[in-house]
Amino acid sequence: MEIQELIKEEIEEISDDFVTKTAWKNFGIKYLYPWQRLVVANILEAYDYHKNSAEYEDEGDTDDSFCKGRQIVLLPTGAGKSLCFQIPALLLDGPSLIIYPLLALMTDQQRRMEEGSLRSVTFRGGQSEEERQENFRKIREGAQIILANPEVLQSQSLLNQLKEVGIKHIAIDEAHCVSEWGDSFRPAYLGLGNVIKEINPPVITAFTATASPEVLSRVAEILFDGQAHVVRSESDRKNIIYYVRYAAAKKKEALLLAKTEQRPMIIFCGTRNKAEDMARELNLCFGDGFARFYHAGLDKAEKDETEKWFYDSTDGILCATCAYGMGVDKKNIKTVVHIEASATAEAYIQEAGRGGRDGSIAKAILLWSPEDSLNYSVFKKGSREAALREFAETDTCRRQVLLDALGAEQAVCSGCDLCDARRNKTEGKKLPKSAPSDWLQAYEIIRKARNYYSEEDIETELSERMNSRTRQLLGLNIWTHKDTVEVVKQLKDSGRIELDNFLWKGRLRVKKAGRIKKMNS
Repeated sequence: MEIQELIKEEIEEISDDFVTKTAWKNFGIKYLYPWQRLVVANILEAYDYHKNSAEYEDEGDTDDSFCKGRQIVLLPTGAGKSLCFQIPALLLDGPSLIIYPLLALMTDQQRRMEEGSLRSVTFRGGQSEEERQENFRKIREGAQIILANPEVLQSQSLLNQLKEVGIKHIAIDEAHCVSEWGDSFRPAYLGLGNVIKEINPPVITAFTATASPEVLSRVAEILFDGQAHVVRSESDRKNIIYYVRYAAAKKKEALLLAKTEQRPMIIFCGTRNKAEDMARELNLCFGDGFARFYHAGLDKAEKDETEKWFYDSTDGILCATCAYGMGVDKKNIKTVVHIEASATAEAYIQEAGRGGRDGSIAKAILLWSPEDSLNYSVFKKGSREAALREFAETDTCRRQVLLDALGAEQAVCSGCDLCDARRNKTEGKKLPKSAPSDWLQAYEIIRKARNYYSEEDIETELSERMNSRTRQLLGLNIWTHKDTVEVVKQLKDSGRIELDNFLWKGRLRVKKAGRIKKMNS
């Protein structure tokens, strides 16, 4: 029997549903999640509504007519959102325009489409007129997917040509960027509403993995004039286990995690320089090639080479900025470490969700310092930014704090350090004793010594104790005097310790006992 006949037989066994058949025939996928089926059905139904609107009007089915075809879809990372627009692209009688935030993501998606049965073209900045006209030739010949970013769509010339090709569906990937970036460094996002109006396709779908009610409202306003249908799946990735590790000298803590936690690992850093510096530190400790860095400042060749290295690696560490948070899909990441907290709960969930995309258990570890606590204290309670401080300093359930920030339903925690500790205690399990954090260790030394140490004395003592730990784990002394100075400084700045100005002048003492009760390791 020929292979085509075998495929046909298997398709028939799967389902009589043409959507499922399309998924199997073109992508080898036998089963679609309920939310995938719902999103695809909404797209196809909305297109049919616009194509045959007279029939619907005759039947009196005109309720919510504006929202038909205008939907915001919340899917967790790894939930298969690409299929939600790729399947319709195969079934609609015209091309789909997919808007991505990052060139790396566009490149990765085009590669995946080329490996399948979807014909695609990409519009990006810097293309020649000949390259663009070649793209339009491919569209006229049946290319189903058009890839672009918000910036290139600001070209009126390009937009005029796109209006002529009969685009049936616009999909905006990572739609929370409309709110996150539109008012700051990527104002082109604020222009997407006008792009949509000019092209005026029958169907528009905005996809995001995470969004609070505030962000959803903003996205709906910019893209859909405030009217959109929201489709949700579970925001909770149950295989992601959330941890917070309290550390003042975060780079040193990250070195220990690199040695003790499962890999492949991503270490998210706040800036390009910090990502490069972290990678250098790891390679100095563990050998060249142990880690690499990734950020938007790399040229295309460097990005491609780094992406391939990490994609193929079974134990590598990638030190990255948020540019990788929406980048290439690597399914077997075991640990995601944040040296700096993300700006919002949405961004943190998005980045933490890079782990465990193969369904296996993955750790998301946030490093939190007294300095972070001070910096985030300026945000109004209940704001999206303040949610990160609540997440780090809660004594209840970290997972629920994140879900609350998204306006999601209550959930039974499938794993966070606090809930796991309570469950183990209830069950009478003995927990392995973890080493105290750097600043908690310093705090306890000062508390127990009661006005014994000067700043210089405690810095020397702390350096020796910290290096004793790292010698056991790494065989190296990695703590410097500068590191311990930083720990003591953060304890002073946060009001946990102070210099005595009376009987024990120049000696350190605890200022407010009990202020770190929740901040344990």
